[in-house]
Amino acid sequence: MFGPAPLARTWGVKLNMQVPAPVEYERATSLTEVFDLLERYGPESRVIAGGHSLLPMMKIRLARPEVLIDINDLTELDYIRIDGGELRIGAMVRHATLMSSPLAGEYYPIFAEAEAVIADPIVRNRGTVGGSLCQADPAEDLSAVFAALKATVVISGKSSSRTVPISEFHTGPYTTVVGPEEILTEVRVHLRANAGSAYEKVERRLGDWAIAAVGAMVRIEGGLIVEAGIGLAAVRAEHYSAPEAEQILVGSAPSDELVERAASLAGEHCNPSADQRGPVDYKRHLVKELTTRALKRSISRALPEGA
Repeated sequence: MFGPAPLARTWGVKLNMQVPAPVEYERATSLTEVFDLLERYGPESRVIAGGHSLLPMMKIRLARPEVLIDINDLTELDYIRIDGGELRIGAMVRHATLMSSPLAGEYYPIFAEAEAVIADPIVRNRGTVGGSLCQADPAEDLSAVFAALKATVVISGKSSSRTVPISEFHTGPYTTVVGPEEILTEVRVHLRANAGSAYEKVERRLGDWAIAAVGAMVRIEGGLIVEAGIGLAAVRAEHYSAPEAEQILVGSAPSDELVERAASLAGEHCNPSADQRGPVDYKRHLVKELTTRALKRSISRALPEGA
């Protein structure tokens, strides 16, 4: 895990920049022990579970923690359950578990659709929900999913916990509101009747980061859309969301024209950058098209059969 990268074709990168800096290692067996270790080692420590995002950054020294605190023994955070009218997902739930969960899928098929296009089976078997959200990668799929679902997250410390809307959780690329002696412990999603959700993603190859990805959720009552969520990944949308597009949907009857207008707004109000994955106009076009597809499928799932 901490060995050097292959020597062949390092593209001019020095070998000593292909391995992590020296790091201490601790393994916690309870939440109490995690908080004690975070307090002991301070802001230069990092919590690690799956490690598929943190370790590559450590290898090229974009991340240089002094201490890694392994939390893989925290089975108390590995659960998916219904409580108080909410779907509650523990931070240690693995991607593969969420993808195959009949409970999560019963209410929100967006989870299975998004998880199926996250990386590969090796990553999905080890990577965790909490780790993905806390990594705060701009192209991270679950951040867009939870933005669409208007989730809240529970952040816990040694003596208290707080609940934060997902719209306030990410403060920028790779940064969140989690403090140096806190960890994310749970994600909560309200259970909604008459709701539908869907996820769409375009990637260069299977398992790659998205060129653009869109999650959608709509709730329909009395023939009108009464709640809508649109989450965007990989296109530099603030807080992974498209609030202008969401607002135009609420209070209107679903129609192809309405979906087209919302999708256009989503494409206009994101801020993609040109890179090896494509130019700006192409990415905006993708957002519009993927939003259209995700909204239409969400609406069809929210409507009663035969409507």
